[in-house]
Amino acid sequence: MNSPSPNLSMAAALATPSELGSNAIADLSQGLNALLADMFALYIKTKNFHWHVSGPHFRDYHLLLDEQADQIFATTDAIAERVRKIGGTTLRSVGHIGRLQRVQDNDADYVSARDMLAHLQADSIKLVACMRDLHDQCDHHRDVATASLVEVWIDEAERRTWFLFEAGRNDETH
Repeated sequence: MNSPSPNLSMAAALATPSELGSNAIADLSQGLNALLADMFALYIKTKNFHWHVSGPHFRDYHLLLDEQADQIFATTDAIAERVRKIGGTTLRSVGHIGRLQRVQDNDADYVSARDMLAHLQADSIKLVACMRDLHDQCDHHRDVATASLVEVWIDEAERRTWFLFEAGRNDETH
């Protein structure tokens, strides 16, 4: 008698019952895991800028970036739990994040405060586009629960974009 392969039995042990088909679970898990990787990458980037911001608006930017990092991090558990709820598996390591992330790291020794805000604003805009694509996948697979969550995350990312835009304006434009 052949015993099941260890990977198959572990996958079966993690298979959450779902009325979504296997293609839907695979597609949505892939999209959610890419979003999760982006959120972790954006969280680290935002914290990096929070720790290294300097200049005349230090306090305001420092607090803004900390608030945004907290909000970004807060979404990570909800994203990962959604993957598990629909029957998928999620990220397992920093290396896994690195393979999936679309948000680019910034390892520069110095970034001006305005450039920090501009980088994060561009990342937020890109993230919204990725979330809209994920929402389309949700609609295609009739996954209204994930779509509803994605709508909230889009709204939060658009708010972060707005705040970064306004904070980064030149004083002459006010």
